[in-house]
Amino acid sequence: MHEADTEDLLQTALEVFARGICVPRSFTHPYLAERVDGLWVTRDAPRRVARYRREEWFAHGITPQQTVRIVKRHTRGRYAICAICAAGESDEPLRAGYRVLDYRLGFTEPIMIHRLQRIPRFAPPTEIVRVLDAVLANKVNKTVRRRQILPEHLRPDAPLRMYAALASGDPVGWVSSIEVAGATWCANLYVKPEFRRRGIGRALMCRMLRGDRTFGSHLAVLAASHTGALLYPLVGYEQIGTLYSYTPRRR
Repeated sequence: MHEADTEDLLQTALEVFARGICVPRSFTHPYLAERVDGLWVTRDAPRRVARYRREEWFAHGITPQQTVRIVKRHTRGRYAICAICAAGESDEPLRAGYRVLDYRLGFTEPIMIHRLQRIPRFAPPTEIVRVLDAVLANKVNKTVRRRQILPEHLRPDAPLRMYAALASGDPVGWVSSIEVAGATWCANLYVKPEFRRRGIGRALMCRMLRGDRTFGSHLAVLAASHTGALLYPLVGYEQIGTLYSYTPRRR
């Protein structure tokens, strides 16, 4: 793939990332993705009372110094800078730049995509269903102890689709797919500890990806934990970059 094509793909993935994470965060209060001076920022819609949640600013192809100037000019308060380094690109200039500016690295996450052309088939170790009724949705929400899916997402054509792995009718794993501008964002893959290492996570991902393709998506995007980064290539994901989360050090 040409360098320009790779850059376009990464920019698309960043938009899907920014817009996708806003959907579940909007369950309690609208959380918006906006373009500000060339950067994506995700943050609360204006509030009349209460503190704003921490903003996240996404930067790629711009120096740490430029990024910090833009963020300080437009932030409402607490923030993190999610600096993206493309796969195969040295991260040393990025690390050195934020170090000089006295920013602390919190964590890193691989950014991965699936082109939805080849999706492997595995025999599911348990029943995998799409969550389309309130009883099952409430079981998932109760297990997690916070809302993972809302009543409006139980329609067959809803932009958020949740899939659950069932054992004796109870959810033991789940994953969500969120439609964003012709692509999809993968959120909340989870398998209960006592059911891990059985292929349930892999089966959930494959079911989700087939649903993405059926509903017309051309690209699936996710941010992986380093453990998840070992699973996702097994179902066809490839890493296109790494996210470095920086916050200013407290004085």
